[in-house]
Amino acid sequence: MAYLSLSLCFTNDKQKVSKKHLLEKAKVGSSVLAALEKKGILCSYKEEIGRLNNNSKGIVPKALLSTHQKEKLQEIEQNFTQKDVVLLHGITASGKTELYIHLIEKAVKKGKTTLYLLPEIALTSQIIKRLQSVFGNIVAIYHSKFNSNERVEIWNDLLKENQSKYKIILGVRSSIFLPFYNLGLIIVDEEHENTFKQFDPSPRYQARDAAIVLAKTFNAKVLLGSATPSIESYYNASVNKYALVNLNEKYKNVEPALIKIVDLKKARHQKKMQSLFSRQLLDAIQETLEAKKQVILFQNRRGYAPYIECETCGWIPQCEHCNVNLTYHKYNHLLKCHYCGYSISSPQQCLACGSPSIKTQGFGTQKIEDEIKELFPNYISKRLDLDTSRNKQAADELLYKFDKQEINILVGTQIITKGLDFKNVGLVGILNADNLLNYPDFRSEERSFQLMLQVSGRAGREKDKGLVILQTSQVQHPVIKEVINADYLRMFKRQIKERKEFLYPPFVRLIEITVKHKIENNCIQAAQLLTQELRSYLAGHPIMGPQAPIINRIQNMYLQSILIKLPKNKDLPMYKKWIQERIDAVQTQAKFRSTRFLINVDPF
Repeated sequence: MAYLSLSLCFTNDKQKVSKKHLLEKAKVGSSVLAALEKKGILCSYKEEIGRLNNNSKGIVPKALLSTHQKEKLQEIEQNFTQKDVVLLHGITASGKTELYIHLIEKAVKKGKTTLYLLPEIALTSQIIKRLQSVFGNIVAIYHSKFNSNERVEIWNDLLKENQSKYKIILGVRSSIFLPFYNLGLIIVDEEHENTFKQFDPSPRYQARDAAIVLAKTFNAKVLLGSATPSIESYYNASVNKYALVNLNEKYKNVEPALIKIVDLKKARHQKKMQSLFSRQLLDAIQETLEAKKQVILFQNRRGYAPYIECETCGWIPQCEHCNVNLTYHKYNHLLKCHYCGYSISSPQQCLACGSPSIKTQGFGTQKIEDEIKELFPNYISKRLDLDTSRNKQAADELLYKFDKQEINILVGTQIITKGLDFKNVGLVGILNADNLLNYPDFRSEERSFQLMLQVSGRAGREKDKGLVILQTSQVQHPVIKEVINADYLRMFKRQIKERKEFLYPPFVRLIEITVKHKIENNCIQAAQLLTQELRSYLAGHPIMGPQAPIINRIQNMYLQSILIKLPKNKDLPMYKKWIQERIDAVQTQAKFRSTRFLINVDPF
């Protein structure tokens, strides 16, 4: 009777019954089951049970495409007949995901596998629910927050080739190394994101570019999607290497968010700042919450404060193993190094002069969360950054609660800028645009534009027009003006002109060689010798350095950096051979045998 109850065998929805559940339901021992099996009434068999949670049966139909989306879908398919790579430049909330779903469906009907690449693990929860609701159990997720057994299960299933039950793989950059058999389509969503680049440990690769190489192996098609494409991808489209499709209408004609700029210099001078927040931002938060809408606050720095400083002598605690200031984390009163993991308890007095006058400098997401809780105690606020999303459940649960409107204010780093779709967000606050703009990197303006425009796109996704308040001390900066007007083309033209003039990608290939040694003098000498060797063999090509990077010691190893700019031509394998020979020649010297040389192509 317990079996009949569990199996639902007299209905159309028959269920498999496990031995464990049957014995628990019947409240008997295994000897009773053995007796029934011996009489031939029941029979048992072994079945491999997956660890992956794939219970969806695919019951939600695809969303109906607008006329504009249908035209763009046809345009993508037509371009695929001539080009292997199509760049979809779709503004935020234009419905790019629905186009992906229609393309995936066509690939599945042809018996082809689709690889759907995302830049962040935090994004997979929303997308996987959407894909599984349409496609059911043929969708698999693959990323580093899964344990080894779960990843091995997907790997082994894909090895079954035509018998594999998974036809859609949703994953982050490491997914490109899975043993695909019949790959037909690769979708790289938010293709501009720097998280597609693997920095450490090796292999150092750019997953977007590797995906294009992988697609050639299978004669598959690649769709690169973004509201703010990378300069390289848009340039490739402009020179007809890729096909370009512009999706420039918001889905359901949603109005773009209104972006207001707050001049921090003027606000401080007029005493209109309350700690980190301008009066304008605080008023907007209050109005948004009273209208039963949600708020997102963006600051691209985790921790409570970048560092602490003694007001008496200026002492700043640094990591013992890296030349970097320790970041203050208030929730556990620790000073942490975000490079090697070293941490100490936060001192109550200066370790240099003994003064108790220690104050925090700057601010991170923890400090914002603390102050928001004080300013708006009647509302629920949470934080999403690397510290709060250490495992695969933490970020999913937090985003689920925010989506269900159980959280009123979400404070986060760049994780919250990437393709998340929340229906009830009325306000986005960018607390400090200056720390993005002032980073010493040739991509800083491009990345600033992308981050600010992407996080702005989280506001006003449905009927009501959203509001974005951007706090900055550089109101006349060209990037700020381009963000206000959502003018990607202007930013692209300005950046491409600078890069051509100063020889940066997409006009050259960059190769960074990092020299590492425990003894600083040996590190400098090895880098200088290698640079001399390279200049003699690569005469005429710009070689910058050697120079110490911004952080010149990590994990007790001193660093020197050499940057090589090579032309984009077919001689790259020859250059690769020459560079490796020069490194080998330096390493043969007894003094430099323990020196490490790390080669990073397209490093930034």
